[in-house]
Amino acid sequence: MTDSLESLRNRVDGANDLQAVVRTMKAMSASNITQYENAVLALNNYYETVQQGFSACLKDVGLAPLFFEKSGAKKTAVVIVFGSDQGLVGRFNDSLAEYVSEQLSSISAAQKVWVVGERMYDRLQDKGLDLEACLSVPSSVEGVSPLIRDLLIATEQLWDADLQSPLYLFHQKPSEQAGQYEPFTRSVLPMDLSWQKTLQAQKWHGPSLPETLGTSALTLRALIREYLFVSLYQSAAESLASENASRLIAMQRAEKNIEEMLTNLQHEYHHQRQESIDAELFDVVAGYSSDD
Repeated sequence: MTDSLESLRNRVDGANDLQAVVRTMKAMSASNITQYENAVLALNNYYETVQQGFSACLKDVGLAPLFFEKSGAKKTAVVIVFGSDQGLVGRFNDSLAEYVSEQLSSISAAQKVWVVGERMYDRLQDKGLDLEACLSVPSSVEGVSPLIRDLLIATEQLWDADLQSPLYLFHQKPSEQAGQYEPFTRSVLPMDLSWQKTLQAQKWHGPSLPETLGTSALTLRALIREYLFVSLYQSAAESLASENASRLIAMQRAEKNIEEMLTNLQHEYHHQRQESIDAELFDVVAGYSSDD
């Protein structure tokens, strides 16, 4: 009986320690979600500035034919998939891998696939996809910019060689329902022609008409680079927010299960402890009776 009580006591202590870890991870995930969501909101203001730059540049040079699709052009589709490097995220990587595999099967062009996250890399390998490279997932908001810089450098040579190359971004995106997410794809390049026409037709709200400094083509390329940076950063931040939302849900579920397990263990411990006390009292009483 003593060994059984000691075993139960150890299990209760282990469950309490696990509960403390889960609560810590839960708090960290909730904090991280807020940071990444705030980063996306802050980026929206910068994106508006980039759009204003496009509007001014397109008014000067006209539409950018090198950056929207030409029929019959030989293209290599560039695909960047944002996944997770860590566990405890439920079906975060699995559902996205299934979505990516399904979507890429409809793209007839040759594909170069960059993957952010080792676990996602493994999932896509299992799907039989030919992967170009694997990059590490940032562990904080400060790590997002270096990741985007590496992606821009990795793909820059391709843009120089073939400006008609499509660019697709795949990631999990927070849904309108709190704590939920869903697979999402974004076609970044070629730049949508109707979007360019909309920007070109926008009225300038400043006190004077805008002018582009230097060569208009170079200015346009600089703006496109900033447009790529914003698109990549937003995808990475939304992916990380979704990852932490998935981990938060997993931790809430784990916390509930641990609380139920603790209740059962404590009930069993107290029950066996009472039985042990009753048995000892019975032995004392029985011994006293036999002496008489």
